Amino acid sequence: MLIGYMRPNHDDPKCEQQLAHLTQINCDEIVMEDHSSAKNRIQLDKIVTNLMHGDTIVVTKLFNLADSTRHLMEILETLNSKGAFLQSIEENINTCIQSKYFFIEIVKHLLSFQSDVISENTKQGLYEAKQKGISSGRPKKPDENVKRAILMYESKKYTLDDIKRETGISKSTLYRYLEN
Repeated sequence: MLIGYMRPNHDDPKCEQQLAHLTQINCDEIVMEDHSSAKNRIQLDKIVTNLMHGDTIVVTKLFNLADSTRHLMEILETLNSKGAFLQSIEENINTCIQSKYFFIEIVKHLLSFQSDVISENTKQGLYEAKQKGISSGRPKKPDENVKRAILMYESKKYTLDDIKRETGISKSTLYRYLEN
């Protein structure tokens, strides 16, 4: 069974272009989300839940199906486990056609690559900030407030809420300084 899936987007808010493409493919069923939001994909969840072995979800482009590489990977793994397939018209992808290198494997590599790029950029940014003398992480609390909080705590005259209100030092921060 060919199941067309559409989701409104900025360029096609009423899914008219998507409908034209999916109609040409002769889908057995065409389903449309009511909104463009990445969250609460009710129709997509229904389709995936009711997929049968051999069914194919057809989209005009991958972005209509998934909003991230990770989301696409999750969908592909679910389709694979159910023996179902994905066809994307614009990207000319059809996972039911056996090829030497499966699309799901390519997406796994892309996901790993994307993660590596983000990690490397983050590390480079932290290194450059350190070279400029910029410290990362939460800013340290001023020493005078910490000392005052410790004195208030040790006097046993103040509650933790009183200490926090007076000094701005949270319970966890106070305990961390008391342990040292």
